[in-house]
Amino acid sequence: MANIQVIEMKAKQVSEVADKLKRAQSVVFFDYRGLTVEEVTALRADMRKAGVEYIVIKNSMVERAAREAGIDESVVAMLKGPSAFAFGYDDPVAPAKIIKEAIKKFKKCEVKGGIINGTVSSAADIDKLADLPSREVLLARLLGSMMSPVASFVRVINAIKESKDTPTAEAAAEPVAE
Repeated sequence: MANIQVIEMKAKQVSEVADKLKRAQSVVFFDYRGLTVEEVTALRADMRKAGVEYIVIKNSMVERAAREAGIDESVVAMLKGPSAFAFGYDDPVAPAKIIKEAIKKFKKCEVKGGIINGTVSSAADIDKLADLPSREVLLARLLGSMMSPVASFVRVINAIKESKDTPTAEAAAEPVAE
């Protein structure tokens, strides 16, 4: 009876992780070996602030969940050794950025790879993702790019208007008829 309960509990966990894999815009797999309790606590706090979910779960559970979620089998190669997983639901760049900063700061652990929008990605791909600006910065740049031509057009129109409103030197030199 106890074995059946354990199997049901594990099946439920696999189903929950599969759901997280489906919902997440990005998932970063990383080796957390060498991190102290304080460092892991700080990492978790940074992730929580950014809306990133951090979990440590058996690789075999993630492997089963990936199969259930319909993710490419190449993900299995990344599931060797101790693994932690960071799920980014709202901002796909956040997990990669936070982990990259942690690696720089602690000089420990390494990215194994991950999943970006359902596609299995290498550690190099995750590193490139971490170098992308945040969503807000990208939106601000886009808006700036869109507004630049409009602002230039407005300046030209204002310059034309001002040149018509301001008398030229020749017009100012002519005597005014009374």
